[in-house]
Amino acid sequence: MVLGRAPWTLSSASPTRPKAGTGSSGFRVGNVVHALQATRESIHATDLVPRFCLTLASLNRVGYFICDTILFVKSIGITSGINKETWQVWAARYYCSSLLLSLVRDLYEISLQMEQVAHDRAKREKSPTQDPFGYSVADEETEWLQSFLLLLFRSLKKHPPLLLDTVKNFCDILNPLDQLGIYKSNAGIIGLGGLVSSLAGIITLAYPQMKLKIH
Repeated sequence: MVLGRAPWTLSSASPTRPKAGTGSSGFRVGNVVHALQATRESIHATDLVPRFCLTLASLNRVGYFICDTILFVKSIGITSGINKETWQVWAARYYCSSLLLSLVRDLYEISLQMEQVAHDRAKREKSPTQDPFGYSVADEETEWLQSFLLLLFRSLKKHPPLLLDTVKNFCDILNPLDQLGIYKSNAGIIGLGGLVSSLAGIITLAYPQMKLKIH
């Protein structure tokens, strides 16, 4: 989604996000409260990696909403001593950091799913020397890549919420990366990413079971 639009959660996004520094004060307070609640929930995650990533991601969201509040104060003219550009950069940094941490969590969950799928398939194989995916044992890089991609596909197919969360976070991060000059994208790609992220947010709102859970 477009930078400056506050995500509802780290694993599901509202398709209607206000730009930083705009929107009602009630909406802004609600986002801060939700981010603090997400921090409290993530602290109790049983797995160390998700607990670390999601807790820091939620704290970065709090930082983002603080910047958003300061920009809001600037936009309604309460004070003129606020450098808008500086706070927009800080908002971008917090937002980007939150999404990067969420993606690290996604990649970790994907690795666990791939390991589980490979383990389950290996247990069903009668011959211990038989390749888990029906390939002959070979050292060619192409066969290794095919096996890896097939394992990835099967892992994500078994866990749609993980696929949805990964796609959403990847699409969301395009805009802050562009604004910070880390990875330049054109407006069309960023717009497409925003559309895909919005669709992912709608799906998680319509079907709560598609939201990636904290374990």
